Amino acid sequence: MDYDYQLPEELIASRPLEDRTSSRLLILDRNDGSVEHSQFKNLIDYLSPGDALFLNNTKVIPARIKARRQTGKEIEVLLIRELELGQWQALVSSSGKVKEGEELFVDSSGIKLFVHEPTDMPGIRRVEFTPAEKFWEEIETIGQIPLPPYIERDSETHDEETYQTVFAKERGAVAAPTAGLHFNEALLQQIKEKGISVGTITLHVGYGTFQPLKEEHFQRQALHEEYFSISKETASLFNKTKQEGKKVFVCGTTTLRALESSVNQDGKLKAQHGLTSIFIFPPYDIKTADALITNFHLPQTSLLCLVSAFSSREHLLNAYQSAIQEKYRFYSYGDAMLLK
Repeated sequence: MDYDYQLPEELIASRPLEDRTSSRLLILDRNDGSVEHSQFKNLIDYLSPGDALFLNNTKVIPARIKARRQTGKEIEVLLIRELELGQWQALVSSSGKVKEGEELFVDSSGIKLFVHEPTDMPGIRRVEFTPAEKFWEEIETIGQIPLPPYIERDSETHDEETYQTVFAKERGAVAAPTAGLHFNEALLQQIKEKGISVGTITLHVGYGTFQPLKEEHFQRQALHEEYFSISKETASLFNKTKQEGKKVFVCGTTTLRALESSVNQDGKLKAQHGLTSIFIFPPYDIKTADALITNFHLPQTSLLCLVSAFSSREHLLNAYQSAIQEKYRFYSYGDAMLLK
């Protein structure tokens, strides 16, 4: 797999900028590979009246939980995906030693946590919170924001706000749709005042977004499953924008993943919800986006493949080298790209 590059460790952003829109913005012409350098606050210059911007309104939950066994040993539980109220797929530290049906204790909590059978995914268990109806009430108290593994620090109080988009609404993600972190309310208002419509989808970003690719992903042409939802209003806005010959700007690989999971061969978007395991990589024909806003992604990941499908592997990796030379900040709290 040839989706690799070398990144100096000091370019990994471990903390956000104070002003979200002051992050840098690399503009890549996906046709000829030319590169410009700007700031995210200037994104509005690339949108025209009548265009539409689509955002992922998922909300990151405090999915990292500290629990204890009866022996007193601490266990970390990282929630992955909700199965039903109070039941989740989860990564359980030392899961091989935690017995099926074992009860874990969560300090200062009114709920109990039971670990059940392994799933068909390596290292993933089914966990159950009881009483289930108190889960969402208690998770805000007992959980921590699950920062990505490459941010080598524990979450801090400010992460509860900064690792969340200003338009986050639908709770369920265990990772942020990071391209959306660069927007603030003022920039969104400026975009709307310019005559650009803003639509939202929901895709609950899962832990699998950080996982390196394996050959089996290419063989199956499928990835981990993530829940998504597209409303009738969003589908109508998308189809109207395309019909009028205006541009669709997609913010984030997660938004693009949801849209591509719901578009038919004629390019019409349909309202629906469910799970998607779509794997987008060259030479996939992207039908929805005319321009893509995204962050800089880890090497050898599905996200890097997806962005390569929107441009080309060569253009993208050349742009990454330019960003490295210019000392851009990388990954979740890092800078952004616009592919047009």
